[in-house]
Amino acid sequence: MSKVSYYTEEGLKKLRRELNQLKDIERPKASQAIADARDKGDLSENAEYDAAKESQGLLELRISKLEETLSNARVINESNIDHSKVLILSTIDVKNLSNNSIMTYTLVAESEADLANGKISINSPIGKGLLGKKKGDKAIIPVPSGKIELEILKITR
Repeated sequence: MSKVSYYTEEGLKKLRRELNQLKDIERPKASQAIADARDKGDLSENAEYDAAKESQGLLELRISKLEETLSNARVINESNIDHSKVLILSTIDVKNLSNNSIMTYTLVAESEADLANGKISINSPIGKGLLGKKKGDKAIIPVPSGKIELEILKITR
């Protein structure tokens, strides 16, 4: 059973660009590499041919996964988002209650996650722990290093 994934318009465009790049540029390169390796003689002892075939297999797998992701992708209409609780595309300020540091996160689809830019996946432990919470709520979230307690200070967007 396929799982529906939600994306921003920007995130969906990025996935489509990647798929087009793989199909239009990388796939012909892989085919050419196989043809070049095949021209070098005996295929039973041709490591270059084996490597080119393996590379093509991995490329086709990536293309297949992207096509499946795109077929189950839905664009999020940001105007319909409830800003009173944490949902996908919510930008939130949270306070770590153990060290009083304040962080700002935006919850996004897994493929759009980028921690360096404050975008965390809704499927991450922190994302899951914050989903559905409201301003002032506290969340105790299990993480690999133990548990962290976060308080939601502000929800925007």
